[in-house]
Amino acid sequence: MRNIYLTILLSICILTLPACTVHRLDVQQGNIIKDEMLEQLEVGISKRQVRFIIGTPLVQDPFHPNRWDYVFTKQPGDERKITEYKHISVFFEDDKLIKVVNN
Repeated sequence: MRNIYLTILLSICILTLPACTVHRLDVQQGNIIKDEMLEQLEVGISKRQVRFIIGTPLVQDPFHPNRWDYVFTKQPGDERKITEYKHISVFFEDDKLIKVVNN
């Protein structure tokens, strides 16, 4: 009788094991950069206006204070590699935007 209960319990465990799957979350890092944001950037606007339009930069190099870098990566939970990558650099001169580079 004891063997029957053990066999039934073991069978239930084996049958329900495939239902236990690991759910991985999507990972987004950095600044979300939309095309609509980039379209609003115009040469001559101030650093303050750039920060209002696309946010605080992810990277501010202390050796290059006139360059801000915005980086965005996305990795879906079901994949092991990054599927989306954006890197935008904005350059200033006298606190005015002079150039936007889409790397």
